[in-house]
Amino acid sequence: MFEPCLQVREFMTPFEGKWMVAGGWAIDLHIGEETREHEDIEIAVFRDELPELSKWLNGWNTYVVDHSQMIEGPVDESLEEHIHEIHVHREEANLEILLNLKSRDIFKFRREPEITFPLSRMNLRSEHGIPYLNPEIVLLYKAKDTQEKDEEDFQAVFPFLNEQQKEWLKQALIIHQPKHPWLERLLY
Repeated sequence: MFEPCLQVREFMTPFEGKWMVAGGWAIDLHIGEETREHEDIEIAVFRDELPELSKWLNGWNTYVVDHSQMIEGPVDESLEEHIHEIHVHREEANLEILLNLKSRDIFKFRREPEITFPLSRMNLRSEHGIPYLNPEIVLLYKAKDTQEKDEEDFQAVFPFLNEQQKEWLKQALIIHQPKHPWLERLLY
């Protein structure tokens, strides 16, 4: 169980920056079991750690997503601000790296910078020692253009969210997606 996440932990060992599993795998790590098939594995890294990420990516094939176009090229600190998605490939692995913003000790939601979260609490660790992005933050990202798999993730993790997590997600959705159907469940 969680074999792809364990492989990522191994791959990321030399990386000197902060990283965490994101997306659907983060939801499953929070629950403690795999709840659905996953197409890929995503990891979150902070944009200000691009120099360390660039060193770590030596030997990987790297592609950035620029205006919905996948473009092969190097990843370094000169990466344009609007680029936040990087795909990396090596013979034994494929990863999607998502760049996140922070200011000092505060995470800033890229799509609505007024939505913040303390860095000290934004990731948890699985029983296997795998760092993962808090599920409420993952769900906030999934709230834009919600697909069936995102709905499945919400339904699966909702019983595992504490009141503080639900309240943060509710307040963030009110700002970011005020008509999102998840709000109905979060209001009661």
